[in-house]
Amino acid sequence: MLPLGKKRDRMGRSFPFHPPHALPMFRKKSKNTFLKTAVDFAVYTAIRLVIAVVGIFSIERFHDIAVGLAWLVTDVIPVRRKTLRENLRFSFPELTPREEKALIRRMWEHLLLMGEEFFAARRMIHKENWCLRVEAGQAQEMIRLFFQHRPLIMVTGHFGNFEMGGYILGVLGYPTFSVARQLDNRFLDRYIGKLRAETGQYIIDKNEGFDDILSVIEGNGRLAFLADQSAGPRGCWVDFFGRPASAYKAMALLSLQYNAPILVCDVSRVNNTPMRFRIEPLGFFDPLAPPEGIESVFEITQWFTSLLERRIRQTPEQYWWLHRRWKTYGKKISLDAIHRKIRYNLP
Repeated sequence: MLPLGKKRDRMGRSFPFHPPHALPMFRKKSKNTFLKTAVDFAVYTAIRLVIAVVGIFSIERFHDIAVGLAWLVTDVIPVRRKTLRENLRFSFPELTPREEKALIRRMWEHLLLMGEEFFAARRMIHKENWCLRVEAGQAQEMIRLFFQHRPLIMVTGHFGNFEMGGYILGVLGYPTFSVARQLDNRFLDRYIGKLRAETGQYIIDKNEGFDDILSVIEGNGRLAFLADQSAGPRGCWVDFFGRPASAYKAMALLSLQYNAPILVCDVSRVNNTPMRFRIEPLGFFDPLAPPEGIESVFEITQWFTSLLERRIRQTPEQYWWLHRRWKTYGKKISLDAIHRKIRYNLP
């Protein structure tokens, strides 16, 4: 079990949590040749340079730049066009080609702005002014969940500015442990990890951090998961936008085994305004008092997947349509078979 300690962040606050040195800072042994190390460092240096140059502009000015860059990667030098079109045509078959291209352009605008917001937040959002930049839906209910003496599993997806979720909660004094894959570039991984940890968002490697996950659960901590990633052929197959998608079972299994409630939430941009966010809970599941029809691993996984889909449909331009979410791995999955297993209706 990881030791429980205290640390003061850059704002002078003291938090009880598992100190960063206790988290899995090791990496899988790989062939880190001199050439790969040199390339990784060159990429890292180039990205740091871009961040420094972009930081010269105000967030509003960069928004204008993002609009132009979005047009460039959509109309002039299309990036991942095949994947984007395939995902959107299956998810929104009613869109015309013109509407589809406009949605892709707005998605790129969102992603570019999201990256700048991540780095600019350190100087623009802090404990004295966060309420001017962040709206909280059902704030009392969320805070009540944070103060219960039980672990909490927070579930979201690649929607809105999910990176800001951990940052904002850290500013408010609620550190989280996010389960994610380490970046392949170790220089970038170390840099991004340091930025996240400044306000209390710590990363646990999803491939090698199982003991750390259990330690956070046993310490009644808060675990955060991105639930819309493909889990491979052995995942839990659910209906996502009318297509079979493989989802990870970990959230449901941990919830059932350790009686940990699940909070499904999102952090979206308000009115496409830079650095204006809304944190809102989408649903809550308590394994000690499960709703009718939401009891098994499949039912829980399908439940939060459906909640995320419903939210994405409201503002689809804030979703990562460029990743291959619906990989089948050569398996023939029946959507009808998935539907027959669903025993509940979303309100």
